[in-house]
Amino acid sequence: MRHEKTEDKPVISASASKGDTGVYRRLPMPARYAINAVVVLVLLVLGELMIDGGAINRYQSTVLEQVGIYIILAVSLNIATGYLGQLPLGHAGFMSMGAYGCSIFIIRMSEVLGVGARDFVTGTPMALVLVIGGLVVGGLCAAVAGIVIGIPALRLKGDYLAIITLAFAEIIRVVMLNIDDVLGFELTGGAAGLTGIPGFSSFLLVFGCVAVVCFLIHTMMKSRHGRAILAIRDNEIAAEATGVNTTYYKTLAFVVSAFFAGVAGGLYAGCVGVLQPAVFGFMKSIEILVMVVLGGMGSMLGSALSATVLTILPEALRAFSEYRMIAYAVVLIIVMIFRPQGLLGSYDFSLSRVIERVMNRDFPWKRRDDKPAAEKDGEEVSAHAER
Repeated sequence: MRHEKTEDKPVISASASKGDTGVYRRLPMPARYAINAVVVLVLLVLGELMIDGGAINRYQSTVLEQVGIYIILAVSLNIATGYLGQLPLGHAGFMSMGAYGCSIFIIRMSEVLGVGARDFVTGTPMALVLVIGGLVVGGLCAAVAGIVIGIPALRLKGDYLAIITLAFAEIIRVVMLNIDDVLGFELTGGAAGLTGIPGFSSFLLVFGCVAVVCFLIHTMMKSRHGRAILAIRDNEIAAEATGVNTTYYKTLAFVVSAFFAGVAGGLYAGCVGVLQPAVFGFMKSIEILVMVVLGGMGSMLGSALSATVLTILPEALRAFSEYRMIAYAVVLIIVMIFRPQGLLGSYDFSLSRVIERVMNRDFPWKRRDDKPAAEKDGEEVSAHAER
């Protein structure tokens, strides 16, 4: 066979700005982490100074703590819903497992070690160790529940998965309600609720946990495990055909989601001080799912924004008690009509990417100016390919 030799080959180059050196400059990974850490630290210090200075009162700080708790819940559910592409409705069950596990651990260990409620307020080292241990215990309790329900449930899809996870959450609620009668001693408090929980949650603790949880989820999704989870979401059959262990990765995503929901439940217990099984009913799972869908399935920033808005909005409209839930529902309807993919879709903000664009002078208006030239190059490449 005779092969025609082509001397000129079309070269397609990126249209992004490359600065003065002709190379698109990028931040090294340690610098990216350092910048994000500094920004988070500054925000935490500013928030704590405003609370200590009286600019934010006790009620407002409690609302901010609940905002952080719901951010963790929404971001953790986004692993199973947005990244994995499943529809679980049992997140409130994992939250309750974490809340009760963390609370019982802290109450019992406080009695053994002689740590009082005042120690949790002042933040003594022993109290801090108990709080961290309690959050880990609560997360592990929820993770174990995630394994128990995840292995059989994740063989199902769609509506069937939603039904079985919803049933599992209701089983947990009923167990928390009646387990004291079965055991013969007080453990969860039954319908009266679990009382005597120290008020260990604070602005620094909650939003420190928010930063750690978001960092861990972001890191996981950028790893090969995260890419495998995304591949299952896009096409499970193709992912399995290429060697991805779909059962393992689906269970992994489900368990990690449950673990962080348990951590959020522990923080919730320290914020409200009293736990009642009725709080963790069906509507709590729906409320968390609404936050994920409203923000955009697959967007961590969208989940955080929607959790913030949907937590503050009912409190801001509390003066209009007769109409506040109507306004809440109207906002959801409007967003779903005009933005069905959620507020941010699958977009995630990156501060490092913004800094890189500034470093390379890669501004949106500059790209618009370069658009005709780029289109012209594309036309020349297409014409050359046709010849």
